[in-house]
Amino acid sequence: MSTLPAASLFLCILFLLPRLDKVSAADHAAGRTIPTRGTCNNTCGTIPVMFPFGTGFGCGHPYFARYVNCNAGTLQFSTGTGIYTVSSIDYPTSTIVVVDPLMSTCSSMQNSGSFSLDRMSPFTLTGSNIFVLLGCSTTSPVFDPSEDLCDTGSGSRVCSGLYSCKGVNGIGLPQNAPTSTCCVYDSLMGIGSGYSLDLPKLQCSSYTSIYEFGDEGDPMKWKFGISLQYNDSYYTTACKDCETSGGLCGFAGLDESFSCICRDGVNTTTNCFGHG
Repeated sequence: MSTLPAASLFLCILFLLPRLDKVSAADHAAGRTIPTRGTCNNTCGTIPVMFPFGTGFGCGHPYFARYVNCNAGTLQFSTGTGIYTVSSIDYPTSTIVVVDPLMSTCSSMQNSGSFSLDRMSPFTLTGSNIFVLLGCSTTSPVFDPSEDLCDTGSGSRVCSGLYSCKGVNGIGLPQNAPTSTCCVYDSLMGIGSGYSLDLPKLQCSSYTSIYEFGDEGDPMKWKFGISLQYNDSYYTTACKDCETSGGLCGFAGLDESFSCICRDGVNTTTNCFGHG
């Protein structure tokens, strides 16, 4: 059996490598996904992914990689209480919106799990969130008059709107049920330590969060989700230079030091000029 001479094999490899690694500048200019090392991309599904976020291990900032990653085309946010879908990221305002799959909405209400946010994470709740506890027991601690945890003013209109939804049947209540089992409050700071929502402890069957009302009179048009502010102070000059050169900012090594990930698969500590 004949074999290809070593010199000829070497020439074939040299001929093929530039074509295997090449990603054209036109793709980058057109906004198409730029793969790097087969793991980092600038989109996840339909959501643009920019620093400090990344689509996989080694992409973005290491602190954020613990909380946000791309899984099968879905950008996900993880906490101690579960994995939530990231529905949008607004980079100019440094905010993201996450959706709990078990959280109630006007069209669908169900028993929910708990929600927590690590106080040491780079995320905090924005002031636009209106959290609503649904189907609470009359002995729930949220109704303790000495605690004053429920908004009994404008919050009562929010409860009335939610309980007018047909979806309320999903938590065992009739449509337009009395709002005495509903509690509206603006912040989780008063519930336990950190940002924590423990439904079994609060004796409530479900919760929802509204971050934008739109047409306030129609709960079907309210926007449900949890709006989070993230710390944008991690963006450095080195990362800016990396992005200017067409690379994606990431990290490498045991010390998770900065790495500029280039389109030709090369990692550098500076930028990607001269790499694809």
